[in-house]
Amino acid sequence: MRADAPVVPVEEKAMNRSIPIVLIFAAALSAAAAGQQRQPIVEKIGPNDYDVVPSWSLPYPKPGYAWGSVPGVFVETDDRIFVASRGEIKLPDPLPAGFPGFFGFIRSALNAPENEVRGCLRVLDSTGRILETWSQWDKLFEGTNGPHKIKISPYDPLRRVWVVGETRNVIYVFSNDGKQLLKTLGEEGVAASDETHFGRPQDLAFLPDGSVLIADGLTNSRVVKLDRDFKFVMAWGSRGAEPGQFNAVHGIDVDRNRRIYVADRANKRVQVFDENGKHLATWPNIRFPNHVFVSDATQDVWVADNMTAEVLKFDTNGNRLFSWDATGTAPGGFGELHQFSVDSIGNVYTADNVLGRLQKLRPKPGADPKHLIGQAVRLAPKTP
Repeated sequence: MRADAPVVPVEEKAMNRSIPIVLIFAAALSAAAAGQQRQPIVEKIGPNDYDVVPSWSLPYPKPGYAWGSVPGVFVETDDRIFVASRGEIKLPDPLPAGFPGFFGFIRSALNAPENEVRGCLRVLDSTGRILETWSQWDKLFEGTNGPHKIKISPYDPLRRVWVVGETRNVIYVFSNDGKQLLKTLGEEGVAASDETHFGRPQDLAFLPDGSVLIADGLTNSRVVKLDRDFKFVMAWGSRGAEPGQFNAVHGIDVDRNRRIYVADRANKRVQVFDENGKHLATWPNIRFPNHVFVSDATQDVWVADNMTAEVLKFDTNGNRLFSWDATGTAPGGFGELHQFSVDSIGNVYTADNVLGRLQKLRPKPGADPKHLIGQAVRLAPKTP
């Protein structure tokens, strides 16, 4: 590839090439153009131990618009849920028959070029009511594909909000109320692989001492470790397929023994490291690992696999314990499960990058606890 050739995001190339749900959307558009009957909603394949909360959904941003891609969701408390979206999309008029309220029914929300950068960061309560819209920060995402993932360190009493700005090669750190941009890590618009720059970062994780681990990312192929004061400590990894190398470092999390789990997406695997970057294990044969999440009480490792959408459960030794198929546009299905987060009573909030919708999953009565995603590390008490 020429140095000046346009870079197509890995997510877009992979999904345009490999995810059947995108092909379904394309077929639906062709049928509509020919005046034929629209492709019906694809039913979810396979049972799981969650019900979709039917009364819970993110309301339309305003009449005539739907959400664009929704790549990020994080539960701070049961009634304070952070959402990162890639703007809003104007709906067609008239709406297609059977329109269920999300743009991905029409075609992929991820690849919609007409996204309007508005309302990218919001805070919701457990009913889906919008509590806060941080519209003052929309300017940070103009000319980009919007925020990528959103997190809060469980060890931070200030509960600062970390937002990955992938396209501009930065990570933003906001005050919990959204009134202040406290720190910008990296340099906006500059990709490099040194101590002060990133190359399309994707995700974050945190250690008990306040250290920050950055999945860096799509241009770079490494994990970066910063101390609690944002100072560079070390980095490890390079592009390749050998142990300790990466190709699309897309997700990261940590267990209580400070082992680090990295979703090495294009290499179709999860790799495990100690906190100093020593390679400990490789878990192969995961088709498209997007997000990795460690349940604190059980130390189970859950992985969102997205070719097609499937939710996988492993123990910390890499043994696959359980999974369910989550493919489809019907309630409970996903085009691309990009990030998920769990509240104090086991409800799972999910962000769908392709369909452009949030869903709230509630454990079924009598559900097998072994089939449920446990909570992450509880957040430190908030400083008044």
